[in-house]
Amino acid sequence: MSHTRYPPPRQRVQRSELAVPGSNPGMFEKAAGSDADFVFLDLEDAVAPGDKVEARANVIEALQDIDWRGLGKTISVRINGLDTHYMYRDVVDVVEQAGRHLDTILIPKAGVAADVYMVDAMVTQIEEAMGIGHRIGLEALIETTLGMANVEDIARSSDRMEALHFGVADYAASCRARTTSIGGLNPDYPGDQWHEGLSRMLVACRAYGVRAIDGPFGDFKDPDGFMLGARRAAALGYEGKWAIHPSQIELANRVFTPPAEEVDRARRILVALEAAAAEGRGAAQLDGRMIDAASARMAENLVATDAAINAR
Repeated sequence: MSHTRYPPPRQRVQRSELAVPGSNPGMFEKAAGSDADFVFLDLEDAVAPGDKVEARANVIEALQDIDWRGLGKTISVRINGLDTHYMYRDVVDVVEQAGRHLDTILIPKAGVAADVYMVDAMVTQIEEAMGIGHRIGLEALIETTLGMANVEDIARSSDRMEALHFGVADYAASCRARTTSIGGLNPDYPGDQWHEGLSRMLVACRAYGVRAIDGPFGDFKDPDGFMLGARRAAALGYEGKWAIHPSQIELANRVFTPPAEEVDRARRILVALEAAAAEGRGAAQLDGRMIDAASARMAENLVATDAAINAR
């Protein structure tokens, strides 16, 4: 193990992340009462240009009036991109007026580490000026080829950085990929055409201590397609996935919650290796298979995830 390590800035359960347009305040209370771990109120793509200012006001009011944390939610806001004139007012108005109630800010279309630095600097100054007692986290969407080319730098760009999200729709557009739907697979490709991007982002996240979250699956009337995509991401090591419709929340929670039998086996691995260590052995056998220190690390990940979910 290298002496250089990047510990996570903060651990959160993020199996399901419900996207809620800031221009639709009628959905806010329902989102707060849902089973989603995370909710992000969207000021970017889900809001038409003519509704941006009103959506920002709606989001500020929702942050102030709804007890998101008391309802078990981590609450986030997706600001507009740095290439728009809406972004600076999103950060200033939301953090100044409702930053005390905000857990994270989601930065869309992050292309280089400097994009994160700009938002970090603004949030730092506003927190100090307003006397905000807690530290607002940052998350970033990797949804362009530029962002993927710089994903390692973005992952380690700020000690506020908590998670990276794979934004498959804009990523497909940036790649000029031929695709059939948001998050769907093209039958002409022999496998999962998003695997390389998902894997590359996952490695950057794990190297630098941030969570890896899979983005949207557009066809909310296709639960089987959603589940297949979620399982592929979970198999790689992703911690959660977006829900663009309430019907997808339960599906995401199911996929990214370790099955009881897996958790039980992980605990038995740890017990078996502890007994082996007491006898001076570094390896052991369990259920006809060899287990060693690497097995323990994998088991510890499962047990820790289960504990965090149960604590929530």
